[in-house]
Amino acid sequence: MEKRILGRSGLEVSALGLGCMGFDFAYGPATDRQQAVAVIRAAVERGVTLFDTAEIYGPFSNEELVGEALAPVRDRVVIATKFGFDIDPATGKQRGVDSRPAHIREVAEASLKRLGTEVIDLFYQHRVDPAVPIEDVAGTVGDLIREGKVRHFGLSEAAAGTIRRAHAVQPVTALQSEYSLWTRDPEREVLPVLEELGIGFVPYSPLGRGFLTGAIDQSTDFAADDFRARSPRFAAENRAANLTLVERVKALAAAKGATPAQVALAWLLARKPWIVPIPGTTRLHRLEENLGAVDLVLTAEDLRGIDAVLAGIAVQGDRYPPQAQALVNR
Repeated sequence: MEKRILGRSGLEVSALGLGCMGFDFAYGPATDRQQAVAVIRAAVERGVTLFDTAEIYGPFSNEELVGEALAPVRDRVVIATKFGFDIDPATGKQRGVDSRPAHIREVAEASLKRLGTEVIDLFYQHRVDPAVPIEDVAGTVGDLIREGKVRHFGLSEAAAGTIRRAHAVQPVTALQSEYSLWTRDPEREVLPVLEELGIGFVPYSPLGRGFLTGAIDQSTDFAADDFRARSPRFAAENRAANLTLVERVKALAAAKGATPAQVALAWLLARKPWIVPIPGTTRLHRLEENLGAVDLVLTAEDLRGIDAVLAGIAVQGDRYPPQAQALVNR
């Protein structure tokens, strides 16, 4: 597996990581525990070293799963988790955001226990809290780093100005935000700042929550507990318009002897050497398909062709319902 370094931090990880959220959160019923552990460990065997989780996934159960699966190889992997939501301990419901310093410390201690580890390799603020200055957030994580409980500080869905302010207090190792063939918002302001400051980028949902794989069409019916049933981008009228993009990706993939998922991931890998996508999957054959993207070479001509296709397509629909959409890029 090719290795990459996240910005100028020195943190080396595999070119593709594994997003673990989908094992028991957002996309319907939880995956069988043994199957989930087996897929995570298979990823390690195939060279994956970056594994992404968060307290909100489950909530809480996803960190326990990741900790259990990676315990035998803890010294060989990088575990990233996140803080920043206010979660009702009785119901598990998200009540808003909370990045008060005391709460960050509480989450760190709880995450360490659930993960069964002595240190969190990469600790992201999951969403920016407008009630807490980002300088206080960065300073608190900096204290945790000095105490040996955290190794690296990250942000998620933060705007360029927020990234600058945080980085001035505690160097930011990585930004995790949505980025893919159908979500290119970070290109305008965020990517230039990351390059300037030497911060790595970890795109989540690099396959458009499954849409860019070609497995979803106009007839796909999402279960009530599947996040996509509430996402405006997956609404029937928007999905019909957005399928144009998928058909173009399929054609490009056929020409390269690859799958649409591999083209989507290879495109991200070709953007910058400090970009490390974290596709999620619950199935071994999809894991192997995704990892095949690392060996897929897109030529300069291929990339120009993809850019030309994207320039002619306007993706329809917000990524999230209104309340959640308000939490991104701020």
